[in-house]
Amino acid sequence: MSESATPLCKEPYPQSKSVRVGLVGNGIQESRTPAMHVAEGLSQGLDYRYDLIDPEQLETGDNLSDIVAHAEAAGFSGLNITFPYKQEVIALTDELSEAARKVGAVNTLVFRDGKRFGHNTDFWGFAEGMRNGLPDVKLDRILLIGAGGAGAALAFALQDLGVTELMIVDSRADAASALADRVNTLTGTKTAHVVDDVAKCAASANGIVNATPMGMAKLPGTPIDTALLTPDHWVAEIVYFPLETEFLRIAIAKGCRTLDGSRMAVFQAVRAFQLFTGRDADAARMMATFKGFDAT
Repeated sequence: MSESATPLCKEPYPQSKSVRVGLVGNGIQESRTPAMHVAEGLSQGLDYRYDLIDPEQLETGDNLSDIVAHAEAAGFSGLNITFPYKQEVIALTDELSEAARKVGAVNTLVFRDGKRFGHNTDFWGFAEGMRNGLPDVKLDRILLIGAGGAGAALAFALQDLGVTELMIVDSRADAASALADRVNTLTGTKTAHVVDDVAKCAASANGIVNATPMGMAKLPGTPIDTALLTPDHWVAEIVYFPLETEFLRIAIAKGCRTLDGSRMAVFQAVRAFQLFTGRDADAARMMATFKGFDAT
């Protein structure tokens, strides 16, 4: 991977057994990320605290800049950043990882030695999920649905995995075009292009990837007409609540190989844990914590 597991800061990690981090975003109360981090921290003998910080719920009215400054001053090791702050936080960083620069979004902010280091672990999380969940699928022609922040991370992850042709579709044609141009410019390839005839492109695609919120409990439905799916397709999803979206359920029924949203969610957390602590996380253990939500 071009996005290595080595942090930007080269100094040794502090040896403290106490780690405090947090998640900043709107509507994050149901996030599974805190439980994964805390359970893994406890398994490694750490006093691991993970706070949820929803700016919309704060009585102080703090903005993102205030929240980041307060967390840094309070001794946080870092922050996970989610919707809608992944782009806004870039201006508050001192250095960006290669993945964060490519994607144009930061979802993990690390505080070290008086500096703020911005990373994008969604990039690595999806790629690692593919390597573990669909290691041998064809990557000749991929249809990517969605050109937002998640779509950008997945576009670069797919390119890094070796996709030959990346077909991007989004309801906002300008966003799809901008992402295709960004991928081609930053990778020095002509891999990505915008498509508007979804039926025609789906028919020739090896894989179909949903990088939109469509399928979430609060946004039911499918990102494309499922009549376009055939057993020759593999299908990947970023939504994990519910874990089996309508899109995946129909894909499975049609005989498609599938990748649900759990792997990206877990592997991005694995990477973030390493960045916060300097310790390798046990991916299987964090997956077990994640899956535990569905068993209750």
